Amino acid sequence: MYYQVVSQCTQSLKNLEACLDKAEQYAAAKNFDVNVFVTSRLAPDMQGLDYQVQSACDYVKAAAAWLSGQTPPVHEDNEKTLDELRARIRKTVTFVEGVKEPQYTGASERKVKLSWMPGKVIFGQDYLTQVAIPNIYFHIAIAYAILRHNGVDVGKMDFLGHMNFVEH
Repeated sequence: MYYQVVSQCTQSLKNLEACLDKAEQYAAAKNFDVNVFVTSRLAPDMQGLDYQVQSACDYVKAAAAWLSGQTPPVHEDNEKTLDELRARIRKTVTFVEGVKEPQYTGASERKVKLSWMPGKVIFGQDYLTQVAIPNIYFHIAIAYAILRHNGVDVGKMDFLGHMNFVEH
């Protein structure tokens, strides 16, 4: 179960990267610097696209690491361009895809320490469903909304990505 969930979250990051590609195409067609999207936000008190991508990546890599008994790799939050955000996504995907299904054995019972809850732990099952998944999809959805709000032609299928339909 954990492997499939983390795998799906990784696919969502790949879908987000494809949305960044569409942002680049949009900026080229309208003849403006694509990097204006990096600091774009939905509201003055919300974080920008860069933070949304960084956070989504952080939650995906943390889920893969903590649930497989590892420490997440540290990525500095210093991306200033769309290309650097894409590189952040690719680094995250490479790490997560390197964690193999057997490494998730016992993930439900693993205790996860969260920096914002000192002195407490949460079991893997609860961490996945109460912390990781909601945060991953929140930040990806906000990144998508920022792009959409700024005119990039992304739709629901861009968010969902490829699906493995078969004939019946």
